[in-house]
Amino acid sequence: MLQGLRTVIYKVAELEKAKNWYSKILGIEPYFDEPFYVGFNVGGFELGLDPDISDLTKGNNLVVYWSVKNCGKSFQKLLENGAKTHSEPRDVGGGIIVASVFDPFENVFGIIENPHFKIENIE
Repeated sequence: MLQGLRTVIYKVAELEKAKNWYSKILGIEPYFDEPFYVGFNVGGFELGLDPDISDLTKGNNLVVYWSVKNCGKSFQKLLENGAKTHSEPRDVGGGIIVASVFDPFENVFGIIENPHFKIENIE
């Protein structure tokens, strides 16, 4: 079911400022740049910036997403295996579907179906 680590998202209050800072630090421009999300391809993995801080609490500012082929089916399989819903599958733009669950140990476990993002070979 899991294909590998895909995306780490940082919640940011000032998206444009964060985009500029990460562009400078990473030495690249984002591959996905929208008002609701900015994504960078960093050596075949995604560093994302999310401006929605409405649910931000200390210790709750990072979600790791694991790549899956079908977010809906994978979400159901996680629930069938003891996970509890954290965030139902939803299209966050451009056909990218994300969801998250609480694993049986109360960790947030994210999954992502992203048709636009391809892992690069690292040499």
